[in-house]
Amino acid sequence: MAKGKNTVFFCQQCGYESPKWLGQCPACKEWNTFVEEPPAPKLPGRAASHAPAAGAPGAAAKPVSLSDVEADGQSRFTTGIGELDRVLGGGIVPGSLVLVGGDPGIGKSTLLLQVCRNLAGAGRKVLYISGEESLQQIKLRARRIGEFSDSLRLLCETNLDVIGPVLQRELPQAVIIDSIQTMYSEAVSAAPGSVSQVRQATSLFLQMAKTWNITVFLVGHVTKEGVVAGPRVLEHMVDTVLYFEGDRHAAYRVLRGVKNRFGSTNEIGVFEMRREGLAEVANPSEYMLNGKPEGASGSVVACSIEGTRPILLEIQALVCRTSFGLPRRTAAGADLNRVNLLMAVLEKRAGVPLSSCDAYVNIAGGIRMNEPAIDLGIVLAIVSSYKEVPIPESLICFGEVGLSGEVRAVSMAAQRVQEAKKLGFGECMLPAVCVSESLKADGIRIVGVSNVREALAYIGC
Repeated sequence: MAKGKNTVFFCQQCGYESPKWLGQCPACKEWNTFVEEPPAPKLPGRAASHAPAAGAPGAAAKPVSLSDVEADGQSRFTTGIGELDRVLGGGIVPGSLVLVGGDPGIGKSTLLLQVCRNLAGAGRKVLYISGEESLQQIKLRARRIGEFSDSLRLLCETNLDVIGPVLQRELPQAVIIDSIQTMYSEAVSAAPGSVSQVRQATSLFLQMAKTWNITVFLVGHVTKEGVVAGPRVLEHMVDTVLYFEGDRHAAYRVLRGVKNRFGSTNEIGVFEMRREGLAEVANPSEYMLNGKPEGASGSVVACSIEGTRPILLEIQALVCRTSFGLPRRTAAGADLNRVNLLMAVLEKRAGVPLSSCDAYVNIAGGIRMNEPAIDLGIVLAIVSSYKEVPIPESLICFGEVGLSGEVRAVSMAAQRVQEAKKLGFGECMLPAVCVSESLKADGIRIVGVSNVREALAYIGC
């Protein structure tokens, strides 16, 4: 009898397989990611001649040249939700596999049920497969959203051996799987939600989507780190990965694409959670600036670009003397390392003594931005709070700050200025090298700065 158990260890991040447990994965270098599971079923061995026998699965496979491939020119079809279509790259691509992740209760199932309603209302055949809710629970949630067409069919099932024949018989145009962690195959002797089951289920849905030209939406649970639970290979297998961001207790949600084989990954969609479901926010800039305090120090409006859309947001900073030897630095919505870097630049290049101060930086509304163009806004907010000097309400700023204290150029400066003008701002502080590009905008004063000293001098700091 064999002494060892018939199990192997898988890395939950990249899917690396090892015969024993390892503290660090040799492939992705992550720590404590190995879990013990049964090995994947082995494929049948080939004949000694290495030639496939007649009738074998690979006997009829023949490679073709690219010129012989005929593209059917099948166009995308819309979901009926403009913000979702923007993130998807213009609509749904038939035969694609889309993974939607996010925190519990943030609105993943609600959004996809609204997509089902719109697609069914347009006459498309849709199948909603739920492994977490009963038919009655789905009905109660659907009542809040509105009326549904009979083109939407519901199925509560988690066994892939049952779901496969149903899809082949129904052949819907779109399928919602809620969620991928609840699906299991009897061919894999592991618990649902394990690395082996998630990988097997995703592989089967990928094969179904490409073979029958069905668009499949997969709902994925996330871990405490905010990534989709299961092996990292899951995100590599699908065509598109979308993440819901934002506090689930807040009214708004941000849908961000982190992978898209059919479009840009820079676009975001902004939604507001209401009783009847998720509503699109047509003008995110105006929505983000609601409730901005007047005459308060440490508050400034900056402009960031997400894809092709300029978004205005409020950057807040609070700087106060520390009571301990080690000052505390906190950032919400911005990169903490970037904030520390900018504070070091202020101390070295502008002579602002911040080494003995606690600093708290926040992007109002809970949205997260990593674009370097908000550097100038963070700098102005920090110094404004430190010196208790309010920044003029009519001023908006953007620009990247370098280690020498210079304000560097950013892309799409003219579009940012036009967005600021549209929302009624009278002054725009931007890098001096971008002034010539933005002079075409009338009705707004353009202020070009070359370094942080000039920027601070303009606001009286």
